[in-house]
Amino acid sequence: MNPEHSLRARRVAQSIKKTVTDFLSRDVSDPVLSEVAVTEVELTADLGIATVKARLYVGGDDEERRRRALRGLARIGGRLRKTLGRSLRLKRVPELRFVYDVGADATERVQKILSEIESEKRR
Repeated sequence: MNPEHSLRARRVAQSIKKTVTDFLSRDVSDPVLSEVAVTEVELTADLGIATVKARLYVGGDDEERRRRALRGLARIGGRLRKTLGRSLRLKRVPELRFVYDVGADATERVQKILSEIESEKRR
C-alpha cells in the first residue's frame, strides 16, 4: 500500500472515531448507546468501508448487552453517515460496520486475574 494512502486512511479513521464518539455523547438518547465507547476505526484501502470497533464501558462480558449495543449502533448508522458526510471532505462517505472489540474486555479480565493473584500472594 502506498504510504501516502496509509497516512490518509489513518487520518480519516481518526476523524471518523472522533465524530462517532461525539455523536454518541451528544446526539443519541438510547441508554444502551450511552454506555458504548469507540476503541478504534479501521478503513479499507479505498476508504469505502469503515469498521468501527466499540465496547461497553462496564459489563462487556454480558453477551446480550453486547448484542443490544451493536443493534443500537446499526440502527443509528444512517444518521451517523449523514453526520460524517457533513464533517468529512470525501467524495464518498464510507459504509459503516460495527463490531464489538473483545480485546479490551480480555485485557481487563487478565488485569483483574493478575490483581487477584497478587493479593493472594500477599496473604
